[in-house]
Amino acid sequence: QVQVVESGGGLVQPGGSLRLSCAASGFTFSSYAMGWFRQVPGKERELVAAISRGGSPYYADSVKGRFTVSRDNAKNTVYLQMNSLKPEDTAVYFCAKNRRSYYGISYVPVEYDYWGQGTQVIVSS
Repeated sequence: QVQVVESGGGLVQPGGSLRLSCAASGFTFSSYAMGWFRQVPGKERELVAAISRGGSPYYADSVKGRFTVSRDNAKNTVYLQMNSLKPEDTAVYFCAKNRRSYYGISYVPVEYDYWGQGTQVIVSS
């Protein structure tokens, strides 16, 4: 069955870095875009970054220049390198598989069909 499992969250000071990983299985990983979302209590889940099946990235304006999304199709893994972290980056981060096998990127949660359990990122001094 399809599984996506995030890891790498934790507590970091402002200005610090973390790398999140998302290991996927149960589907042809290289054929699907993958997304990283985040959510804080009381707010909707928002797309932070995504990467197409061809490796083209997308970033939300709030993280552009600080976060980098990448994928390793040989390892069925997608990464989110987060640098210059700010307190407002504090959230639960989710990895998700795009519902459709196409060359674009989807921007809303409903376009993703399998989600990980989430990993907590806390940016605080």
